[in-house]
Amino acid sequence: MTAQDLADTLKGRLIVSCQAPPGDPMRETSTLVRLALSAAAGGGAAIRANEPEVVAAIVRAVDLPVIGLWKDGDTGVYITPTVRHALAVVEAGAAVVAADATDRPRPDGSTFAELVAAVHGAGALVMADVSTLAEGVAAAAQGADFVSTTLSGYVPGTPEQTGPDLDLVASLSAAVSVPVVAEGRIHTPEEAAEAVARGAHSVVVGTAITAPTALTSRFVAGLARP
Repeated sequence: MTAQDLADTLKGRLIVSCQAPPGDPMRETSTLVRLALSAAAGGGAAIRANEPEVVAAIVRAVDLPVIGLWKDGDTGVYITPTVRHALAVVEAGAAVVAADATDRPRPDGSTFAELVAAVHGAGALVMADVSTLAEGVAAAAQGADFVSTTLSGYVPGTPEQTGPDLDLVASLSAAVSVPVVAEGRIHTPEEAAEAVARGAHSVVVGTAITAPTALTSRFVAGLARP
């Protein structure tokens, strides 16, 4: 699938992130596959999934493009941090590899451009997860096929936010020629629609759809308020 083919498939549509954090009861491959099947049945256009084993299982089960990544650790650059991680995700069958494209150093000393070249050489596409406008512009210049706002508000030194960073969506959409994907803290269908209205090519939603532990915690916290 070419970048244009995938862009056409995803335009104005929903990508569902089927992931679970370490220790969560949902973090089991067959459970995540069922989440992906449910997302497909509900009309999702693509799946975002973590770790080669899970990516491969979802690719086998679901007839949708899979955006794969490999989280290794929980600090610094940990979303597909090296070329080795990226190629393992391609080998698992992902159509797109999502990777941290912030300006922080990668653990193997490589550059984001080197990761892009390796993934393209292996026949897959790249989604750059960024936290700022400058990072998104740089990622597009280094060959990323898609730029996502995934890391806005999560990188030290960037403002913490409670909702989606729609201003970043809008500024990136005006600044780069590749499709911009809105991701991060999108809680409602209305926020997803607003992201598209602000220039997002497509929208990733995870927690609000596929994370019952986190959703339960929100309700519990709400009931605990005086």
